[in-house]
Amino acid sequence: MILLSLGSNLPSKFGDSKQTLLKCYEFFNNDEVKILKKSSFYESVAVPNKLDPKFVNSVISIETKFSAEELIQYIFKVEKEFHRKRDLINAPRTCDIDIIDFNGQIINISNKNISLKIPHPRLEQRSFVLFPIREIDKNWKSPLSGKKIDQLIENLDIESKKNITII
Repeated sequence: MILLSLGSNLPSKFGDSKQTLLKCYEFFNNDEVKILKKSSFYESVAVPNKLDPKFVNSVISIETKFSAEELIQYIFKVEKEFHRKRDLINAPRTCDIDIIDFNGQIINISNKNISLKIPHPRLEQRSFVLFPIREIDKNWKSPLSGKKIDQLIENLDIESKKNITII
């Protein structure tokens, strides 16, 4: 299973964060990539700066013939369509797409073009990733720890659990 996490906390040329993610879905339904399932939209406070605008997040399950490296290059192109800026780490952004799981593999790619770790190293601490994953696949296990999704959600701190809502 290939899982992507999509997030936005700034409007784009396509509208507010939710409209932006809806438009983003269109880039994952073509000859190269096909959406199999998508979660609801979840709203959560920005991490680490809670004063930044709230995020809207969703997780999609896809199928593709792309390798992990080809998929991340494709994701960079999609983010560019939404004028994603990478000036500051954790800054507000119009579109953020992370590869959460690539068929259960642990992948580290580091070359002159990219530095990529799959699964996302902090996925197990992120309610805005875990709740949407559970909606898509109640039996999913983290490739990092082998823990089931319900156990990962149970291990989240109370604040993470209360600061996320389905919208």
